[in-house]
Amino acid sequence: MKIKLLRLYEFLYRENVLKLLAVIGIIVLVSGYLISSFEPSISFAGGVWWSVVTLTTVGYGDISPTTLEGRVLAVIIMFFGIGLLGVLSASLASMLINMRIRENKGMQTSKVSGHIIICEWNHRAKTVLQELRTDSATLQQPIVLIADIEEKPVDDPKLIFIRGVVNEESLGKANLAEADTIIILGDDSIEPTARDAKVVLTTLTVESINPEVYSVVELADKANKPHCQRANADEIIIGSELNSHLIASAASDHGISQIVSELLSSRYGNELFSMQLPREFINKTFLDVFITMKKEHNTTVFGVQKGKGGEVVSNPAGDCVLAEGDYLLVISKDRK
Repeated sequence: MKIKLLRLYEFLYRENVLKLLAVIGIIVLVSGYLISSFEPSISFAGGVWWSVVTLTTVGYGDISPTTLEGRVLAVIIMFFGIGLLGVLSASLASMLINMRIRENKGMQTSKVSGHIIICEWNHRAKTVLQELRTDSATLQQPIVLIADIEEKPVDDPKLIFIRGVVNEESLGKANLAEADTIIILGDDSIEPTARDAKVVLTTLTVESINPEVYSVVELADKANKPHCQRANADEIIIGSELNSHLIASAASDHGISQIVSELLSSRYGNELFSMQLPREFINKTFLDVFITMKKEHNTTVFGVQKGKGGEVVSNPAGDCVLAEGDYLLVISKDRK
């Protein structure tokens, strides 16, 4: 709380708002004292109230000067009020406009935590953002985009844009140290080999800054997967390989691509989710859990993950015993 107040103070001081407020405060106190001196029926507290009402040109009329000195002071305060309020309004409007410009131009620094970072902007990043905003789990989660583009690409109040290449400086501005997940996409402006090399280098930088962040990495060539594994990437997606597998499956088993597209998208139909194993299922067999989940929640369990980010076992044996800390991989219409 103290840090936030200090930052607010520094911001108002930098924008000269504090000086303007100080001038207004002095005028209110001095004019309140003078009007109480000129008008015997007005106390100092009443004079301060009159000064505020007159300075803001509200003019309630509950207190009004009757002496010549008091009326002259009132005229002066009225003229000062019009000018000072105009300057204050202009300063506040300028602050808001500058903040908006800095936000759209990616010139700000992220202060959020538990957020998702997306590196690079392309058509895939746009789809990733749309899917995250459709999923109830990430609908309101702050997302930070780091990309070397002119301005914020979409109107998303929860999206923070950091302009620049993905390096240690921009990752620091994105507050990587407190991020939950980072998605490292390939830079489409360079050829595939250099693009993968850049992804590996970014992964190394990310893991050196925050080894606890969950990193999802996109590669163009499967041959570079070992490099990302050595860089401690948590999850590696080979774009070309995934597309090839999907095309081959669709050719041999017609309609597979539609099912996969539905399961991978949060925008319609059933979806793939991971959920922590409920306590009542600890030490139960996979078959028991499968039947219970299907009967009570219309949810299909198709795999088990041994701990968050651990080994994934698809379609395990029916007598496989589930342990505390395991995650269920399920197909369901609703994450709840």
